Amino acid sequence: MSKIHQIQIEITVFENENELSKQDLFLLNEAREATKRAYAPYSKFSVGAAIQLQNGEIILGSNQENAAYPSGLCAERTAIFSASTQFPNEIIETIAIAAKPKESIDFIAISPCGSCRQVMSEYENKQNKPIRMIMEGENKSIYIVSSIANLLPLKFSKKSLDKKV
Repeated sequence: MSKIHQIQIEITVFENENELSKQDLFLLNEAREATKRAYAPYSKFSVGAAIQLQNGEIILGSNQENAAYPSGLCAERTAIFSASTQFPNEIIETIAIAAKPKESIDFIAISPCGSCRQVMSEYENKQNKPIRMIMEGENKSIYIVSSIANLLPLKFSKKSLDKKV
């Protein structure tokens, strides 16, 4: 007999950026600045990411498009892969993301795509410690999740590969 189970996630919503800690606001502003480095001639949609490592380093990333669309890379993965390359054993504490259409002065609500969620989940598993995420929300609100697991509750992981058929 089938059963219905509910999965709950936890997201903290701040009405505006003034409610954030100084460090969280700094990281979000770094992500906003990173949008200026996006190469987005096709979508005209600039995304920036800023990662705070445990050692205090801030690593930036931005989306990088390509005429062969699958060859581009999202801001979150650009930042995570860069952090892993530069600081392979350092813990990722927090990642902030921001986005805006090219012609807009306002940032818009954004959450990571499925591929980015999967990659962030992998790094959360690798470091055996949650990664916080700060995102622009609706109507200038800010969303914070305490773990990527809140964004990808039914994730694919090493445990999935270890199952015997």
